[in-house]
Amino acid sequence: MIVFKNAGKKYPNGFQGLKNVNLTIDQGEFVAIIGLSGAGKSTLIRTINRMHDITEGELTVDGVDVMSLQGASLRSFRRKIGMIFQSFNLITRTTVIKNVMTAFVPDLPVLRATFGIYNKQEKMKALECLDKVGILDKAFVRADQLSGGQQQRVALARTLAQDPEIILADEPVAALDPITAKQVMDDFKRINEKMNITILINIHHVDLALQYASRVIGIRAGEIVYDGPADQVTDEVLQSIYQGGEVHGRV
Repeated sequence: MIVFKNAGKKYPNGFQGLKNVNLTIDQGEFVAIIGLSGAGKSTLIRTINRMHDITEGELTVDGVDVMSLQGASLRSFRRKIGMIFQSFNLITRTTVIKNVMTAFVPDLPVLRATFGIYNKQEKMKALECLDKVGILDKAFVRADQLSGGQQQRVALARTLAQDPEIILADEPVAALDPITAKQVMDDFKRINEKMNITILINIHHVDLALQYASRVIGIRAGEIVYDGPADQVTDEVLQSIYQGGEVHGRV
């Protein structure tokens, strides 16, 4: 369970990225976060794994005060939280399976981590994760030979190799064409339903948010202005979130 209580984020330049955020997200939820660029969507999810620190209020994950974590305890905490970015963040000149196995590096002895030496169990787990996202046949292909959608699936398989309880996805389909974007969203949905992994996804494409998420959070200028079921997001709700700005992906 993720709980924000009166949480805020003020940057050193004085900009208020988040304001008085109060949220409770239960294990297994699929939550889409929507809003204009700069509204605070990325800031919100990046506070959960301490990529950004809140500067006001409280944030707990499974009862743990996130801001109290340091050093080894913070690293261990982050192992439970997968992070997926728009840019994939793959090592493009090596194979798909080796990219997935980098998920194991933080837990490896120094020698194995330094030289990229993996055992049979780790290789089998990497293959299983690739199978879960439908690209097992690409395991020994170089990552730079894959399409954008396939590369994002590799990133998702790498995250699954961590055995995460939560996946944070920061605009994971923004660089993909509409058909490929839906295929990747299908992967997220299947993983959420079959593995009970909590998924929080920042997404510009409102129609995809409404189609795949069970819950939508709307952010405007750092504040939560909507939090409710996806099927209750009306045009009036969207107008309140976007305040006359462009609503991406809405037909």
